[in-house]
Amino acid sequence: MDKQIRDAQGRGEFDRLPGAGAPLPTEVDSTYDELWWVKRKLVREGLAVLPPALALRKEAEDALEAAYAAPSERIARKIIEDVNVRIKDMMFKPPPGPPLGKKPYDVEEVVREWRQRRAAARGDGGVPGSAV
Repeated sequence: MDKQIRDAQGRGEFDRLPGAGAPLPTEVDSTYDELWWVKRKLVREGLAVLPPALALRKEAEDALEAAYAAPSERIARKIIEDVNVRIKDMMFKPPPGPPLGKKPYDVEEVVREWRQRRAAARGDGGVPGSAV
């Protein structure tokens, strides 16, 4: 085995391996965690496991931002109406875990804000009745 390793080293097979020369990752907390490999994989894969209420809270906040960035009023309305359905479902059928802490958005208020943001971005002060 040692001869095979020396021969591979001589051929340069270990010269450009990923992470070569980099320090090994160290943990800030030195206590042993049986699930260290699961946590590291979740981080590496960009995954998160949240309770349903917290996942919906994040989804609702993302939907609000997506509605404000929507290219048309019709799409902004659709985004908010869709997330409101999921919020209402969770309000009346709460899952285990922390409470949602969200109520459905006021679609008209979101659309009003969408119009104001679009007008500010164009610099025209907004044109009433410019719904698409």
